[in-house]
Amino acid sequence: MQTMKDTRPHILMIDDDEDDFFLVSSLLQDVAPNQYHIEWCATYEAGIAAIEQKQHVLYLVDYRLGRHTGLDILRHFQHIGYDAPVIMLTGKGDYAIDNEAMMAGAADYLVKGEIGAQELERAIRYGISEHKHLQTIAENERKYFGIFEKSHDLIILADCDKNIIEVNPTAQKKLQHTREELLRMNLKDLFMQETEALQFLLDICEDNAIVQREYAFRNQSGQKLDVLVNANKLDEKLGTFLCVAEDITEKKREEQEKQHQEKFVITGRIARVIAHEVRNPLTNILLAVGQFKQEIPSEQEDAQLYLDIIERNCTRINQLVTEMLQSTRMMELHLHEMDANEMVHNALALAEDRLQLNEMRLEESYMEEDINLLVDAEKMSIALLNLFINAIEAMTPGQGVLRVNTMHENGKVYIRIGDNGIGIPEENKAKLFDPFFTNKTKGTGLGLTSTQNIILNHKGAITVESSPGEGTLFTIILPVV
Repeated sequence: MQTMKDTRPHILMIDDDEDDFFLVSSLLQDVAPNQYHIEWCATYEAGIAAIEQKQHVLYLVDYRLGRHTGLDILRHFQHIGYDAPVIMLTGKGDYAIDNEAMMAGAADYLVKGEIGAQELERAIRYGISEHKHLQTIAENERKYFGIFEKSHDLIILADCDKNIIEVNPTAQKKLQHTREELLRMNLKDLFMQETEALQFLLDICEDNAIVQREYAFRNQSGQKLDVLVNANKLDEKLGTFLCVAEDITEKKREEQEKQHQEKFVITGRIARVIAHEVRNPLTNILLAVGQFKQEIPSEQEDAQLYLDIIERNCTRINQLVTEMLQSTRMMELHLHEMDANEMVHNALALAEDRLQLNEMRLEESYMEEDINLLVDAEKMSIALLNLFINAIEAMTPGQGVLRVNTMHENGKVYIRIGDNGIGIPEENKAKLFDPFFTNKTKGTGLGLTSTQNIILNHKGAITVESSPGEGTLFTIILPVV
């Protein structure tokens, strides 16, 4: 016949005095009959062996166990990483021992000779209950700490003054700051724009919650991070704030790349239609002008002059149509593997004389590893040179600083070209790569269109960040071989 399992709490008493075990058992039976199952170990060694089995919910341990003490038992619990409530049994007046036992991890202590039945049962019941409660708290802490540590989002805690008091590893990685550096910062220091930061702090104080709002953060390198923020007050009394930010930089970049690709295809289609519709009448005009020039008398100088003007401008229009077609059509590439840093160095060498002539400073920062790209070296050199020249022309001679750096991340190479020039107004950013859009008096407006075409043909992308008076930063993103 199968016996029923004993579901009562199992308690182990480690004491070298059998009379004490008998007394404790009797007291428990009197106040809580058959509610606990208590077992006994008479020696330190037997107690250690029983503890190793981890089968008891609470341990009653005598302080004096021959040449060992109850503190040795407590140390063994710590040594094997076993967390269980231990009540220390001490002699009368051993207050120093009592204090030492509590410091070593004992849940409680009872004085032998003064133990009452109710006091004993209450200490055991509270010890078991408190331990379960602490286990639940610890489990919740582990669970939420795991979420905090492993979250792919930036998690930032701030105090009532908006000073940062805790950050998770993702925030440290994305913002490129150590935890210690971030703990010396304020929430407003994370923002790219000061006005946006001040508005955020104002909104979070008034609304008590910010849900799914987009902001621009800045990492230690000064690069922009597009983030989707959820923020709210965590504790009304303490005034602490929780800020969870999803990094959507890559997502926005991919959307922008898709828009550029679609716009490029549409622009190319329009360019081909325009070329067809314009070139045919232009050819007829040029033929007619050529025939007319042969037939008019040479003494009619005014007629010759006007015909030359017509012919010259027709040729110019034809040339512009050709350039527009070339800057917007898919091109044939002669691809070869090339080191990314070497590619940038070679293109930069072509702009060196312009930098020297305009007395401008060059600041370079390159990735240490050798990363190969599959590129048409000649065409990529043209694209990079266009950006270098644009940056130089946007800066004041004698005051300009051209910043060039490369970085490798997630299978892509990032080439950043920045200047401290006049910047680009917000309304012009969307038109920057459009054919014939330019602010230069003698420019055709096809340089950046051609640059974008070259990069798109390399399955790459180009982005721009700029503010009037604060300079411009172009970022080229190319896939690694």
